[in-house]
Amino acid sequence: MDPLSVLRDYTVQRKLDQIVRVGDEFRFGSEYAFPCSADTAYRSKQGSLYTLDTLLFFVRHHNLKHTDYLQSARSLRLPAVTLPDRKPLLDYLLGHTSSADAIEFLPPSAAAPDVEEYRPDDPSFLPSAATAHQSHLADAARVSDDLRSIDYMAMIRTLERPLKDREALLQCRNRDFYGVLVASTRREEERQRLESQQRKDGLVAKTRLIGTDDRAGGDDLDGAAPKPKMHLKGSKIGEGVPIILVPSASQTLITIYNVKEFLEDGVFVPTDVKMKAMRGVRPDCVTVQKKLSRERAVAAYEVRDKPSTLKPEDWDRVVAVFVLGKEWQFKDWPFKDHVEIFNKIIGFYVRFEDDSVESAKTVKQWNVKIISISKFKRHQDRAAALEVWDRLEEFIRSRSHA
Repeated sequence: MDPLSVLRDYTVQRKLDQIVRVGDEFRFGSEYAFPCSADTAYRSKQGSLYTLDTLLFFVRHHNLKHTDYLQSARSLRLPAVTLPDRKPLLDYLLGHTSSADAIEFLPPSAAAPDVEEYRPDDPSFLPSAATAHQSHLADAARVSDDLRSIDYMAMIRTLERPLKDREALLQCRNRDFYGVLVASTRREEERQRLESQQRKDGLVAKTRLIGTDDRAGGDDLDGAAPKPKMHLKGSKIGEGVPIILVPSASQTLITIYNVKEFLEDGVFVPTDVKMKAMRGVRPDCVTVQKKLSRERAVAAYEVRDKPSTLKPEDWDRVVAVFVLGKEWQFKDWPFKDHVEIFNKIIGFYVRFEDDSVESAKTVKQWNVKIISISKFKRHQDRAAALEVWDRLEEFIRSRSHA
């Protein structure tokens, strides 16, 4: 029987563990034995016949990724099964198919031309008692020598499973690191809640904006520093922290969930990822800061997504808006048209750089700055965030001197 058919039978019957290497041959239980490097009847698409040790190693490690399998075969200096041959060969060995075009079984006469046929009725084939005894002793000695020559380390290596790459080492069964993310997110939300409460208590009155060195009315006689103020075309920005508005719709890129990471850390985190980490808890207000040079104070901004909750005096503090590109976003705003809105408030439209031009068709008709970010290159987010800050600070400086 040829090695390929025997290997297929043992694979289908799930008896691969009964195939043992003894010296330079593989023993299939007590039934068959073939040289390890014996050619099989399966021909590679590259032209050569696969050897028995190559096919046995492949069928024992077919669950590995092809790159991991190649690395394992290379470490044992075994020829590997090529990727085009992998599926048809595996289907045949596992019994999914009964034949394959690459199989070239040799006729029995050509496969074993020198093997003599054993005929029990031929007296010339009956050995004498002495000859049989000597043959038995010789076989016993040969088996003993074969057992001593077994390469146990090679057998162990064939059963070893290679280590995963460094990115897969953290993939633990029945465990994940979602709890760590949730705990860190909770701490961050608690910090934001405390800051929001402090603002309500008037504890952040020292916040200054770029270009707000001008004092309203000069210094007081008692030496107390006046509250910071800015003038915007004759109407003052309300005392306190300036406001940035973002859309409440989830289909926009910048929302109340991810605006802090984008403006403070220069990293874009998709809204759905942040919502999952925050378990759907929507913050009413988020504080973002930008640290300037050492001589200037930290500029703080409130970010909100519900314009309907703003009081008339709150609108005096609105300095920027991230637009959705839809008209209904500005419904019930205290301005007569888009010209007035984007004359008093700077607008930003954040989009993916490979989005169609049609997505920004409406926005291009407004006085809005379009900010493009990449879908995958997160290292470019910082440049986009800095562009927002630069445009915002330039806008505030120009209005403070108007």
